[in-house]
Amino acid sequence: MPGPSTSISLSHWGAFLADTEDGRLVGVRPFPRDPAPSPIIENTVEMVYSPLRVAEPAIRESVLRSGPGAATERRGSDPFVSVGWDQALDFVAAELRRIRGEHGPGGIFGGSYGWSSAGRFHHARSQLRRFLFAGGGCVDQVTNYSWGAAQVLLPHVVGTHQPVSGRNTSWDSIARHTDLFVAFGGLNPKNWNVTAGGPGEHMMPHWTRRARESGVEFVVVSPVRSDIPDWLGAEWIPPRPNTDTALMLGIAHVLITEHLVDAAFLDRYTTGYDRLRAYVLGEENGVATTPDWAAEISGVEAGAIRSLARRMASGRTFIAGSWSLQRADHGEQPYWMIVALAALLGQIGLPGGGYGFGYGSLNGVGNPSRALPAPQFPTGRNPAGLAIPVARVADMLLGPGETCEFDGRTLIYPDIRMVYWAGGNPFHHHQDLNRLLRAWRRPETIVVHDTWWTPVARFADVVLPATTTLERNDLGGSSRDRFLFAMPQAIAPVGAARSDFAIFCDLAARLGYEASFTEGLREMDWVRRLYAAVTEAASAKGVAMPDFDAFWHAGYWEAPPPETEEILHADFRADPLAAPLATPSGRIELYSERIASFGYADCPPHPAWLEPAEWLGSPKAGRFPLHLISSQPGTKLHSQSDPSALSRARKVGGREPVLIHPADAERRGIRTGSPVRLFNDRGACVAAARVTAEVRPGVVVLQTGAWFDPSEPGQAGGLERHGNPNVLTLDKGTSRLAQGCSAMTALVEIEPLQDAPEVKAFAPVALKRAVPA
Repeated sequence: MPGPSTSISLSHWGAFLADTEDGRLVGVRPFPRDPAPSPIIENTVEMVYSPLRVAEPAIRESVLRSGPGAATERRGSDPFVSVGWDQALDFVAAELRRIRGEHGPGGIFGGSYGWSSAGRFHHARSQLRRFLFAGGGCVDQVTNYSWGAAQVLLPHVVGTHQPVSGRNTSWDSIARHTDLFVAFGGLNPKNWNVTAGGPGEHMMPHWTRRARESGVEFVVVSPVRSDIPDWLGAEWIPPRPNTDTALMLGIAHVLITEHLVDAAFLDRYTTGYDRLRAYVLGEENGVATTPDWAAEISGVEAGAIRSLARRMASGRTFIAGSWSLQRADHGEQPYWMIVALAALLGQIGLPGGGYGFGYGSLNGVGNPSRALPAPQFPTGRNPAGLAIPVARVADMLLGPGETCEFDGRTLIYPDIRMVYWAGGNPFHHHQDLNRLLRAWRRPETIVVHDTWWTPVARFADVVLPATTTLERNDLGGSSRDRFLFAMPQAIAPVGAARSDFAIFCDLAARLGYEASFTEGLREMDWVRRLYAAVTEAASAKGVAMPDFDAFWHAGYWEAPPPETEEILHADFRADPLAAPLATPSGRIELYSERIASFGYADCPPHPAWLEPAEWLGSPKAGRFPLHLISSQPGTKLHSQSDPSALSRARKVGGREPVLIHPADAERRGIRTGSPVRLFNDRGACVAAARVTAEVRPGVVVLQTGAWFDPSEPGQAGGLERHGNPNVLTLDKGTSRLAQGCSAMTALVEIEPLQDAPEVKAFAPVALKRAVPA
């Protein structure tokens, strides 16, 4: 690739132009059509040539000396030895063959979780699942960390999880018709940097400003003031964390007792209102969910609850919930209650009314666009038929043979002997990392594909170097965006890196099933096939697309604008008999007979207030009086690009800042910039204090994404040095219904720290060249 050239590419934080000179990446520029490009694209060049790149295959020294299963307690501290590709692949193929032969597919965990790349063919999890499925199957994962509780609950309530996973009421409808937009969990602009699959345009700033200019009033219900964009002029209601359901039940009590509900809507479009009404009025258990009752739990004044209820009933109201609401103990309840409030108001299916999820969680939610699918690499069927809820990985590793109740079924945890991970970082996503470390010692072999020496790579037995997006050909786009992008290879692979597809091709050949894995297709053949699938789906909707060669030459394709506003449940509203919901009743289920049949005490058959395992009203708050919110970072996606200059610029003294209210800081002798120790019974980490009135008293905020940096690598219980909140968070299922993650349910204490340990998360990994005698 001589001389200068420019090619287009895509990341989850936006499309960009990649400039190369003599085959080397020298710069990136935003996609010209993006009105608000994310600064995260600035990380690209630095990360491609980072000294933390995995440059060659490596195997943990103890494994090379003594074989699989050796010194598993040394994972994370054992040195790695450089090996050639043939030796590494021979070892991995032999382990796959051995584990399948001795333990069957239930001995292998296909543990890929994370957004990985925006390219859909080289999407790491899809590649791994197809490879393992083609070889006989594995233990797979279902649901997700982002909105796993909602994914299971919503089909019981409205027949689909589309309101959280897919298309919602569009912002043009909100801007034209909504009077009041109530956002439970916030509308934080930092979350609008990213879109799963990659955006061609960041439209949330535009649409929220347009809505405000059109007269929409905003109320944001969140313990954190910075969850509100400055330009909205929103009213801030700061409840205690995890009490949103109680606050909403207080609102429901006002609507019911002041006859502000839409009785005709409830009668025609819902079932179970009588049961929910009896609960709200106290007829079920003797406790009415009055505003005074809700105020005592939530910390929001009863008068403010009454006022908000009346405002919501006085005009066209849209109720939004962030994904974070349901990442908590009993996380199903606030989402069910949001649907219930919208039903009480009777505005579901109307322009600018009803409810939706994720507007404050990522870019693209509500972006007016055609309902066209994103490209998707087919994984095939898992012949083993085995899967666990994604957030229960530590439970599975620690408890083979134990049972897990999940959505009306009882699962038996398999005995995992091998973890194969490609894409994502469990030492970012999972909760109670000290517990995960204990679980991580149990498998005999852990294989990881990674681009950098991330925490999951450092805790592996075998590490195979994977290419970045710019080192391969791909196709990218999101169903929430109007653009589809070509992603041509811009540079040659760095070091000995190979694509996941190339690695799996070589492994499948060694194991005798290359033909079924590849179907005789190579990289560009697959890219063409994925494009053809999108064009076929578009044609079925009357949208013509260019042929592949014209598309690839142009670099992107822009879908025509939608002809009408998107309104969630509009067809159901227009005719519930002709377009029923996919629930047992065909209606919105405010009481679910199906959930009732499961008999779950931690998820009753209608929305309810259930005390979380930890919250500011519990006895445990005596020892740990601060509620930890572990929100998403604004300078990176999850933990991706944490070593970059942009990410490091936000850190203080090399570690993540923790937000703490002035009153809480003064009581503990804490000042802005000083190192502090956050701790509870699960673990402890070091962060840097930032004293601010942006958080309500009793609440601290430590963003996720810091690469896990334990003071005693490989040992559970040591001090985490970098500010990773997941050494503190609770590893508990949201309920037996969904078994989602409960990251937002965590109490902690904070104290000043005089001698903060040095951060070593980004220390280079020096590979040995030969196995010592």
